[in-house]
Amino acid sequence: MNTPRILAASGQQFTLRRGGGCVIVASLAAGLRYYDRAGVELVESYGTDGTAPGAAGITLAPFANRVDGGRWELNGTVQQLDITEVERNNAIHGLLRNTGYTALESSDHHVLLEAGIFPQHGYPFLARHQVRYELLESGELRVEQTLINDSPTPAPFVLGAHPYFRIGNTAPEELTIMVDAQTRLAVTDRMIPTDRVPVGGIYDLRHGRPVKDAVMDTAFTHLAGSAADDGPSADDGVTRHTLHAPDGRSVSLWHDGTVRYVHVYITETFPGRSLAVAMEPMTGPANAFNSGEGLKWLEPGASFTMRWGIDSVLE
Repeated sequence: MNTPRILAASGQQFTLRRGGGCVIVASLAAGLRYYDRAGVELVESYGTDGTAPGAAGITLAPFANRVDGGRWELNGTVQQLDITEVERNNAIHGLLRNTGYTALESSDHHVLLEAGIFPQHGYPFLARHQVRYELLESGELRVEQTLINDSPTPAPFVLGAHPYFRIGNTAPEELTIMVDAQTRLAVTDRMIPTDRVPVGGIYDLRHGRPVKDAVMDTAFTHLAGSAADDGPSADDGVTRHTLHAPDGRSVSLWHDGTVRYVHVYITETFPGRSLAVAMEPMTGPANAFNSGEGLKWLEPGASFTMRWGIDSVLE
């Protein structure tokens, strides 16, 4: 009789080391569970025996953030996703949050994970989500998320990720956040977008704002280096959004032109932290399945890749 293997609650762990960097990836939700560079922790971490608090580090597919009431329409037929944010009656953070990914490749400095999305309530498509983490020679982290449509019909999707950032033991109240975005999405009390509005007040993060004065749960768009809407990036370059410490150190979320939205979630509810700062790269915003904003469709057999990562200045 075979004894079943018992895994940690966050699944199989993959430790990557290179260039003074150390990353631990959990197979549950292909999550970024830990990252330090030169001994300085750059993301909020959690233990192996718990699920990610506040969705820390998880990857999001085939939708990011929320779908209003979990309902959307496909070719005239209403689709009903399972409600996973009960208090607001929404579907939230995709369909793979509680799924263990399988490693297709791994080495001392990279891992490629994959999970299947099977036809289910509200999403009648077959697809695969692949997530590749790599530590570069510099110790910088690079992430690629790829969706592959194995269905016989086009499939809608938004990709995203949910990392929280820190700079070692610097108190979060001492950090400054800078997000180079011209527009934010106004929302209802159920966090469903209603309009695009110019940034202003606490939402204008272009020149930096103290984290303690910017508690929010807000999506931004019209990012620097991107076209106004869904055309190609203005220069197909990289955009950065950064946390700064008073001593000159910094950590940045970077992404390519496939990322049109960054969701900033600064919260007082993260376990063990007075404040926690998530900067979430997304190809589309909340409720894209209904609004169509940022929504993409994959043809049968096609794939799409979103690229983002984390770099830092620590001297």
